[in-house]
Amino acid sequence: MLTSVKLLMGQVPTHLRHGDGAPFDGSGGVLAHAFAPQDGRFQYDAEENWSRNPTRSQVVLESVAVHEIGHVLGLGHSQDGNAIMFPSFQVGNTKKNLGQDDINGLHALYGY
Repeated sequence: MLTSVKLLMGQVPTHLRHGDGAPFDGSGGVLAHAFAPQDGRFQYDAEENWSRNPTRSQVVLESVAVHEIGHVLGLGHSQDGNAIMFPSFQVGNTKKNLGQDDINGLHALYGY
């Protein structure tokens, strides 16, 4: 996987690279990414149209943050469309509350 990323690096504009080997793709694609526990970084794509109070064409900063923090805590993507860890959401919508699948995943990881 890293080999394919390295091969693509030469094709990615410099302003989309941010030093972790996984460059962003500009507006409208990958919004952010995070690294699992022990690393714990998460990064936003600066090319997105971020907002705290979105219109139909803006991305809700907090919604993406909650999802990425889930990755930092060790959660993977969910197949449950109600989960914050579902891999996509509609631009302009706010999604900040954990779904039952998110809660179950945290229970499984941390046993509380």
